[in-house]
Amino acid sequence: MTGPAPAAGIRGSLLARSARLRATPPGPGYKWIALSNTTLGVLIATMDASIVIISLPAIFRGIGLDPLAAGNIGYLLWMILGYLLVSAVLVVVLGRLGDMFGRVRIYNLGFLVFACASVALSLDPFRAGAGALWLILWRIVQAFGGSMLTANSAAILTDAFPARQRGMALGINQITALAGQFLGLLAGGLLAAVDWRAVFWVSVPVSVTGTVWSYLSLRETSAGGRGKIDWLGNLTFASGAGILLAGITYGIQPYGGHPTGWTNPWVLTGLIGGVFLLLVFCLVETRVAEPMFRLSLFRVRAFAAGNLAALLTAIARGGLQFMLIIWLQGIWLPLRGYDFADTPLWAGIFMLPLTLGFLVAGPLSGYLSDRFGARLFSTAGLIVVAGSFLGLLVLPVDFGYGVFATLLLLNGLGQGMFSSPNTSSIMGSVPARYRGVASGMRSTFQNSGTALSIGVFFSLMVSGLASTLPKTLGSGLQAHGVPASTAHEVASLPPVSTLFATFLGDNPVGHLLGDSGTLDHLTAAQRATLTGHTFFPELVSGPFHHGLTIVFAVAAGMALVSALASALRGGHERADDDPRQAGAGQAAKALPTRTSP
Repeated sequence: MTGPAPAAGIRGSLLARSARLRATPPGPGYKWIALSNTTLGVLIATMDASIVIISLPAIFRGIGLDPLAAGNIGYLLWMILGYLLVSAVLVVVLGRLGDMFGRVRIYNLGFLVFACASVALSLDPFRAGAGALWLILWRIVQAFGGSMLTANSAAILTDAFPARQRGMALGINQITALAGQFLGLLAGGLLAAVDWRAVFWVSVPVSVTGTVWSYLSLRETSAGGRGKIDWLGNLTFASGAGILLAGITYGIQPYGGHPTGWTNPWVLTGLIGGVFLLLVFCLVETRVAEPMFRLSLFRVRAFAAGNLAALLTAIARGGLQFMLIIWLQGIWLPLRGYDFADTPLWAGIFMLPLTLGFLVAGPLSGYLSDRFGARLFSTAGLIVVAGSFLGLLVLPVDFGYGVFATLLLLNGLGQGMFSSPNTSSIMGSVPARYRGVASGMRSTFQNSGTALSIGVFFSLMVSGLASTLPKTLGSGLQAHGVPASTAHEVASLPPVSTLFATFLGDNPVGHLLGDSGTLDHLTAAQRATLTGHTFFPELVSGPFHHGLTIVFAVAAGMALVSALASALRGGHERADDDPRQAGAGQAAKALPTRTSP
């Protein structure tokens, strides 16, 4: 019974230290402490959102589960999307709690929850389905902690930095978050090569260090406003958004002979039910005195335009991430002699120019936007993003890497130019007392866009493949000795199975024909050809490029609409340190007086 005492003593000491810090006014160097700590928080939170994507083959091998076997694809989808769904649903709630009970307090608790979940993930004691459920459930807990971090980090920085430096600070923080999504791909590939548990071990020392550091160094710099929790709003938003995003997730699975599941009654029920609950939520939020989601903030043009641009850009960015992984792992790398098992790691490496673009442009555009305003840089950045999508659209499937890397770099530079000024514009357009909920709303749009992108772009890709892949695959298999009946059966499988096989670093033909025993009845030369590096990539390059054309055309269109929204955000306004300034005055007028604390 003596075990918990030391932990309780340490936590009590940290809380006592934090209380003493709150009683002492922050010094001039505090803003840099806040920047470094919150940047660490969003980095680890966003890295863990994507770190499992590349490492999924090693994770499933480690727990002894074939995710593509009948009935197991749900484990695969929830391993990828569970974290994203929780992040999309909870950030507004946690941002509102930060406004009420203290942004630093909720942020610190988030680091603690994240650390505990990281330990539990690395200690998975089960195998097969039970092991996958353990990982999925603790990933959800980890996402809860990560949402506490991302929901309050921008608000903490907005409180800590003066207006003249806010764009730079938010730029560093938010670009680190975006870069974390792609650095997670690289880290997952490197760590999975060592041990699948290492994918989760890496979060433990970082999150423990961040927990101790945040409790010892961060302090509340704004007065929290205790108020009532909007229980009905929380319930309708969480259930509506969760059901809607889950319906979209299952919409990419085949149903009833169709390549996708959009005609599945359960999917349709989820989509309709989710939209209905969100409409109820909007109605509730206009009737309660202290809403969790302040719809009146959308009357502020900079806030509304910035969030619309962020949502569409997040959808386009998420689609880019998954399409590039499939493109590299399924076609380009195998054509260059890389084993399918090695392609997840190398896909992360070859995508580094995208991350480099984020890291270069983000802080610089944030700094410049402090002087010249957000509209110029964010709009120009989105035009660059649209141009890079158009460049990828005309690129051949078997491209030269120099051109490909240049287009990725341009895409990263454009997104970096957009994200920092856009975040600064959104956060600076609302009164200080609503920064927590505004930060949560901003994160909700961004995280929801990432989750939506999977449903949108996988469906577009699957639809494009479904029209041409079956005939191409069936004739190609028969040409190399596969019986017509088997070739027809394989060609009739949903294209999503082929996509996920390449996504997981499996040899697609080996996976599709392995269970039937067909390969055992072919000659050695035929087996070598079918399971070699070039057969599948050359076979599907035409159908894949057809689907890719649809995907990148839609992404370019989204980027251009985002650029238009960004251009309509209004002229440059200083942030609301002085309530007499236009941004604060506009936001204050937009809010009903009965909702003020």
